[in-house]
Amino acid sequence: MDASQLNWIANFIWGIADDVLRDLYVRGKYRDVILPMTVLRRLDAVLEPTKQAVLAMKARLDAAGITQQDLALRQAAGPDFYNTSKFCLRDLKARKSQQQLRADFEAWLDGFSPNVQEIINNFEFRNQVPRLAKADALGTLIEKFLSPEINLSPEPVLNGDGLVKLPGLDNHAAGTIFEELVRRFNEENNEEAGEHWTPRDAVKLMAHLIFEPIADRIESGTYLLYDGVCGTGGMLTVAEETLQRLAAARGKQVATHLYGQEINAETYAICKADMLLKGEGEAADNIVGGPEHSTLSNDAFPGREFDFMLSNPPYGKSWKTDLERLGGKGGIKDPRFVVMHRGEELSLVTRSSDGQMLFLANLVSKMKRDTPLGSRIAEVHNGSSLFTGDAGQGESNIRRYLIENDWLEAIVALPLNLFYNTGIATYVWVLTNRKPDHRRGKVQLIDATQWFKPLRKNLGKKNCELSEEDIRRIVQTCLDFRETPQSKIFPNAAFGYWKVTVERPRREGGESGRPVIKKVRPVRQSLTPAPLHGLFLVDGRLVEYEPDPELRDTEQIPFLESAACQQPGYLPTAEDQRAALEAFLRREVLPYTPDAWIDPDSVKVG
Repeated sequence: MDASQLNWIANFIWGIADDVLRDLYVRGKYRDVILPMTVLRRLDAVLEPTKQAVLAMKARLDAAGITQQDLALRQAAGPDFYNTSKFCLRDLKARKSQQQLRADFEAWLDGFSPNVQEIINNFEFRNQVPRLAKADALGTLIEKFLSPEINLSPEPVLNGDGLVKLPGLDNHAAGTIFEELVRRFNEENNEEAGEHWTPRDAVKLMAHLIFEPIADRIESGTYLLYDGVCGTGGMLTVAEETLQRLAAARGKQVATHLYGQEINAETYAICKADMLLKGEGEAADNIVGGPEHSTLSNDAFPGREFDFMLSNPPYGKSWKTDLERLGGKGGIKDPRFVVMHRGEELSLVTRSSDGQMLFLANLVSKMKRDTPLGSRIAEVHNGSSLFTGDAGQGESNIRRYLIENDWLEAIVALPLNLFYNTGIATYVWVLTNRKPDHRRGKVQLIDATQWFKPLRKNLGKKNCELSEEDIRRIVQTCLDFRETPQSKIFPNAAFGYWKVTVERPRREGGESGRPVIKKVRPVRQSLTPAPLHGLFLVDGRLVEYEPDPELRDTEQIPFLESAACQQPGYLPTAEDQRAALEAFLRREVLPYTPDAWIDPDSVKVG
């Protein structure tokens, strides 16, 4: 079926809302009826040929007293869903009363399999039935979806002489129509769209960034794809299509399994429904969601590892409820967020006001460690992920954990106003635990802020898009991995620093007075003057001064202060740290305040 036919069907369904719901719902609520009805009518049409076989199987299972019936009923139906009510949707057209129609319609809803029940419940579609019935609109709605002008069945509609009047709708086409309806509803409500729907151009870029660098190394086999905040599932499906296309172009046959988690009930329903419509019943079973399924506090896939991961997590959004569920900041033991790194326990727990970096930590915890390709990740972030969090705090620890493990491959700065509900700066972080040799110990920063095509009409705050040419330019810049005005390459150590507290002594009688001595130590060979540690030689004695809290200051000393750290991939040793801090103190502090020192217990890595 060509694009014009698919668009015609989408237009027809779009028009049902105005025809049936105009005086019953405000426009923003049309989706509450049209989206679930589109899904249910399509599923109903797919099940019509095997309806009697399902009912016969149901009768046999009941007679035999078998309670675990799901697998057998799926096999009888053919697809990975079924309906055990005695009705098909077209049976409900002729009813003498709205009361009877409502009862039979609800019985039809109740007959669907558990995986479809999840969709119905998360759409909260049953809440709409009384309203539709009371307004005498339920029958009209059913008739519109059964109109002879459209065919939502996989079987063609024939005319009187046996020729095809309306072609059948395959699974891919059904999914395309559904996605088009979702897109239109999202564009009508742009603020909400931005919460749950990443623009397709941004998703395409992310998919190419994770696949193209290793496209020639993809072998025939099975690959697992994951999105921890999967929304309507667009990232997973685009990634799947991209991987399949790149593999096929290289003569490889790959199977893909999609996994996702989504907390918003309606968005989760859309995602699961789209999977079922496309005939991906197993994938639909691997989509977990609803209000009780927060990725941060209720990981649906603990211990599972994935080959490729893409996400657009919420940013600037409190995760305080999740924090409490996890045991509070001091009680978190989740291995995704408390890790062992370079011999120390490192907390990746961020401020409760913004949990976006925790979603990245969640993805990193699911990387494959024992396969040739390892795992590749692309995730969207706003600018705060680049710099928020003091040394030793969660955000800084996450950046340190990624960079010191040499997993951060590139960060791409995207054009402003690319997303629906925000005009702030956004970035794609690209990670892998299998960097090629020429990228090891380095991070590439790509400025793609000027590579875009303006939209003729704004969609919310989105006023531009990434054309195919723009996507190709960004990906090629990443693949080329060389310095240009838009591409900068830095050693890992360029992102690290030591945060230290610089102390000055309290003085008797004010600034010009004598420094107050806190402790006197004997001079011996093992204990010599060391201003780095606050030991000064005064009148033949080693003394420690009492620090003045009002004169206390903090400094950030870049790793690159250590000459050794300027080598790509090199991380400072304890000796490098001591030498760098002492050099900084002698160069930047002691010439101006000769009795200042660095508190050795204050040193934190950022």
